[in-house]
Amino acid sequence: RVSFMNNQKPQKPTLSGQRFKTRKRDEKERFDPTQFQDCIIQGLTETGTDLEAVAKFLDASGAKLDYRRYAETLFDILVAGGMLAPGGTLADDMTRTNVCVFAAQEDLETMQAFAQVFNKLIRRYKYLEKGFEDEVKKLLLFLKGFSESERNKLAMLTGILLANGTLNASILNSLYNENLVKEGVSAAFAVKLFKSWINEKDINAVAVSLRKVNMDNRLMELFPANKQSVEHFSKYFTEAGLKELSEYVRNQQTIGARKELQKELQEQMSRGDPFKDIILYVKEEMKKNNISEQTVVAIIWSSVMSTVEWNKKEELVAEQAIKHLKQYSPLLAAFTTQGQSELTLLLKIQEYCYDNIHFMKAFQKIVVLFYKAEVLSEEPILKWYKDAHLAKGKSVFLEQMKKFVEWLKNAEEGNQQLSLQVE
Repeated sequence: RVSFMNNQKPQKPTLSGQRFKTRKRDEKERFDPTQFQDCIIQGLTETGTDLEAVAKFLDASGAKLDYRRYAETLFDILVAGGMLAPGGTLADDMTRTNVCVFAAQEDLETMQAFAQVFNKLIRRYKYLEKGFEDEVKKLLLFLKGFSESERNKLAMLTGILLANGTLNASILNSLYNENLVKEGVSAAFAVKLFKSWINEKDINAVAVSLRKVNMDNRLMELFPANKQSVEHFSKYFTEAGLKELSEYVRNQQTIGARKELQKELQEQMSRGDPFKDIILYVKEEMKKNNISEQTVVAIIWSSVMSTVEWNKKEELVAEQAIKHLKQYSPLLAAFTTQGQSELTLLLKIQEYCYDNIHFMKAFQKIVVLFYKAEVLSEEPILKWYKDAHLAKGKSVFLEQMKKFVEWLKNAEEGNQQLSLQVE
């Protein structure tokens, strides 16, 4: 015996003792998918192409056959008619059935009926969920081994199953396989898949599913690197009848570019880069990513307001805001060259002052400052006052602006002089 109480190095344990005879039921059953395949195919031959009968047969067979162990074989048969060899071919010496997706008619209605078979099976045997997901990932990697018609059917079926939640959008990762992308198989497959997916739901539901698995910004990877542009994607999918998908990707790119612009702007401001450099950078980004001046002025406003730690006392925050915004007014003025941009800025100021309670009384002071600094002009201010304001805190802000607006209306005639000093 080895004592673990002393400081000696413990001896390595050795196997010894009585050998127990393994009981029959504890022995691992030999893995034999061929026998399983024969049972399934025989049953499908008896049901024929009546998919209601197929669903009932599969439901009943789960009690007798080991679906958990032979999930891959089961799904191979239901999709391709028999067990698939690596690469997606059916072994010649294998029994096969015509009661499968690949042997069915190539239309949406038939694929919807097959989708029901898979739904019922997976609802009944919940443990098949993971196996089915793995199967679809594998089938997508095998696409080159299938005929064009088989690919089309699989694409339609996958789109329907994504729409009804049987499959998770993460399975689309398989489409980014280098060889599939290079040979145009991924993009062609995606066309059929998204058509059936959008047909079942709509582009907004598709967008939500893609966002959940961080796939919303990766769709351009369906094309080789030299073709990964919004223009190429848009042309390809619009010509294929998927204009809504093209527009979605275009919007995603713009959103991405806007986030990047805001991040870079905040870094430039915190470093104290000269305004002329910042203006040049922003104008280049606007041109490159087709971002409007209205969008840019909103981004600059929120960047300017987020670079400072605001005082918690209402009586001090207005003074702090005026000092801070006076410094940044040349930057804002560079991107308010259109009336619509000025109106956008006014709405952003209104929103900010409403959402940040300490700024409620500062609204008029900020607008007057920007008027004096030539960031805002008379016409957009009057339009905002008349009918373009937001509902948020409008009674408070309209009351604050009343005297200034009256002065603006009369200023042209030169009848009134109003001190524009900012308190």
